[in-house]
Amino acid sequence: MNSSRVALVTGGSRGIGAAVALRLAREGADVAFTYVSDAEAAREVADKIEAAGRRALALRADSADPSEAVAAVDRTVAAFGRLDVLVNNVGVGVLGPLDALTTADVERVLAVNVRGVFLTTQAAAKALGRGGRIVSIGTCMTQRVPGPGGTLYALSKSALIGMTKALARELGPAGVTANIVHPGPVDTAMNPADGPFAQAQAGMTAVGRFGVPDEVAAVVAFLAGEEAAFVTGAEYAVDGGHAA
Repeated sequence: MNSSRVALVTGGSRGIGAAVALRLAREGADVAFTYVSDAEAAREVADKIEAAGRRALALRADSADPSEAVAAVDRTVAAFGRLDVLVNNVGVGVLGPLDALTTADVERVLAVNVRGVFLTTQAAAKALGRGGRIVSIGTCMTQRVPGPGGTLYALSKSALIGMTKALARELGPAGVTANIVHPGPVDTAMNPADGPFAQAQAGMTAVGRFGVPDEVAAVVAFLAGEEAAFVTGAEYAVDGGHAA
């Protein structure tokens, strides 16, 4: 990746988002990332980015708030002077039986996973120049839902597939690409590989194991780089064969 490039990763203080932020930094980008509440974790990620020789900017922003979703882009451009890569990693999941989901659950999930992502992307599109990259993080549950309880989450992440394909058409003439990555079961604090449901999840993959955040980050880094200039509107499954 060109050393003058700037990336913004939403939800970048832990898990897949942190792995993506660090991978982009190692590949030469200055990286801004958002977090909601864990300032200590954000500081640790920022320190690692700076240890890799790149500039870091930790932004407290709740994507459920429209003004904060947009401000994350504005603050990145103000600090670094440009924006070349947006990674829409932020997301919340509410799992449970359909009849147990409340209106508040629906509003929260759609506010973060759909409206917040759209508004951040809309703002970023104004700043991205030729060679710009938009990568959104979906889920394997848009490709295969192996059991009950995932209706709301799958709904929200499926919206990003349509957004990605439409963005590819709308922004392609300007030299900006848009793609989406679908992680499968990945070992994070929210879904640990030794958790109570881990064995069942691993058994749903073709390789019989959880992935790790760095494996998702590697694909995101490819899509964010110069070699992926002819890749747009595409879905990449990093799911160990969950959807096979």
